[in-house]
Parts: sequence; structure tokens; C-alpha cells
Amino acid sequence: MAKILVTGGLGFIGSHTVVELQNEGFEVVIIDNLSNSSEDVLDRITSITGIKPLFEKLDLKEKSKVQSFFEKHSDIQGVIHFAASKAVGESVENPLLYYENNINTLVYVLQEMQQLETANFIFSSSCTVYGQADVMPITEDAPVKKAESPYGNTKQIGEEIIQDVCNINSDFNGIALRYFNPIGAHEGAKIGELPIGVPQNLVPFITQTAIGLREQLSVFGDDYPTHDGTCIRDYIHVVDLAKAHVVALQRLLVKKNTSNYETFNIGTGKGSSVLDVIKSFQKVSGQKLNYKIADRRAGDVIEAYANTEKANNILGWKSQSSLDDALASAWKWEQNIRKNS
Repeated sequence: MAKILVTGGLGFIGSHTVVELQNEGFEVVIIDNLSNSSEDVLDRITSITGIKPLFEKLDLKEKSKVQSFFEKHSDIQGVIHFAASKAVGESVENPLLYYENNINTLVYVLQEMQQLETANFIFSSSCTVYGQADVMPITEDAPVKKAESPYGNTKQIGEEIIQDVCNINSDFNGIALRYFNPIGAHEGAKIGELPIGVPQNLVPFITQTAIGLREQLSVFGDDYPTHDGTCIRDYIHVVDLAKAHVVALQRLLVKKNTSNYETFNIGTGKGSSVLDVIKSFQKVSGQKLNYKIADRRAGDVIEAYANTEKANNILGWKSQSSLDDALASAWKWEQNIRKNS
């Protein structure tokens, strides 16, 4: 089977995608600089699949090292690119760090891919490119609005760069997957979301509060024009999301793509509010969550959930897990890592 490079392959979504690639028989090479991950994830992946992926600790900001890597692995047939900084708040405080890390690294990888015999590229994009969309659910035809943060802007610019490369090189094939809110963990609770420091995302903050690591969860705003006043998002199980990357890659490898640059929304097609998520978590965990209503947070859109018809019909992919399933797996993962830490 084809050799596939996964950048940021020891991170939350990357590690789950490596597992799904290996399950489908792909040979996987991981690049990660361990800035927001840990090398022990390699052993965790191996314990799930029985196969240890090749791993190179490498910072993609070092152009010469990227060149050396691709010289050594000139038989790579596809790249799934996750490596990027991803905290919205941090990007506002330190925009140049985000532009350097998320844009320069993308450019260096694309430059080396131009030399490959087979250039297939899956980009980890985001629903942040839509901002506060005018119509729900959001289709791929929704306008890309001015980004709310430097992080969001790097995703927009990233898509534009890939599209420009595809425009001038008909042998280069790219798919941008715009995903919504990944949550959950692998069923064996051996890999999952493990943020360094205070979680920026809702679900790890919920599980860390439930297990006693955090004193209280803040719900930012309860006066939005939604069914219960709290913000609405489309929460997708990370394993479903990982499988979407494999399906997208297979589409390129067997040349089923209809153009050499395509975009797909990856979500469940269902919006859940912050309070919906809390209620679901309390139901599946049996834990009473300590939370309070706080002021609105700057930059939060009111609601965002996907129209997934394009991914369903063209990719042949559909999310399988419910919100309850995803939260139950996240709680199992949280309990497992605290028990073993």
C-alpha cells in the first residue's frame, strides 16, 4: 500500500487518523515537533494497531530539514497536513507566531511535494473560514468571510495557497477538509485529546472539571438568539473525522476527484448548544458538572453547523457516532489518563 506522510501525526486528530490509515493498510510516516503532543502517543498508536509508524521529530519551520526529509522519503504518495498552531486566543495575542508556524510550514511542504512523482495533499482546514455564516446549515458555497482571528486567517490563506498551486500544476491534487468541532476519543481510550495547559476547547474542559482538575466550567453567554441562549456548534466524533481523511485520500489515489482542488465540510449536520453538550455529558457520565454562566467571549460566533450533503454524496462518507457516543468516549479517555498518570 501507499506510503503516507502525516504531519502533526501525534496530535489529537493526527493520531486518530494514523490509526485509521494503518487499519486500511497504509504505510505511515509521522512528522511532529512535539510542541503540543507527546512521543508516548507513538506507543499508544502501536498498541492499538500492532504496527509502529515511522516517526521523525522535525520542526517544519526548518526548511533544510524538510528538504532532507523529502529526499529520504521520495516515495511518499500522499500527505495529510495537520501540523499547525490552533488556539484562537493565542493567535490574537501572537499573530506573527501563527503566520510563521502555519503558513511557512505549509509552503515548505508544498515546495517539496512539487518534486514528488505523485502529489496528493489533504489539508486540515476549518469551519472558521466561514465566520458567522448567514444561512444554516453551512454549505461549501457559503462565502468565506473576513477571519475573526489570525488562526482563522491562516486557514483561509492556507486554502488559497493550495488552490494557487493546483491552478498551475495539473499533477498536484488537493482536498481541503473544513471540519467543525472534533471531540471524543478512540474506543480503547488509548488516544484522545490531551491539551497542554488550560484547555481551549469545551469538551476537555468539561471532562477535566468532572474529574476534579478544574474547579468550574464557564459557559460564555446565555443570551444568544438560540433555543437556550448558548452558542451552537457541530460536534463530530474524532474517529468519524479521521475516517473522512482516509476516504478523501483514497479519492485522490484512485483519481476519482473531479477537479484537482476540492473542498468538503466534515461535520454531523446537527447543531448542539453548550448546554446541550453539558446535559449529554451529565447523562452519559452520571457526573453532576459544576458550571456557571459567564459573560460572552469576544470572537465567538452564535452558531455554526454543517450541511454535509457534499461529503455524504461525493465522498461517500457520513458521520456515524452521536453526541452521547462522543462524550462517553471522551469521559472514558479522561478517566483512563488520570488513572495512569
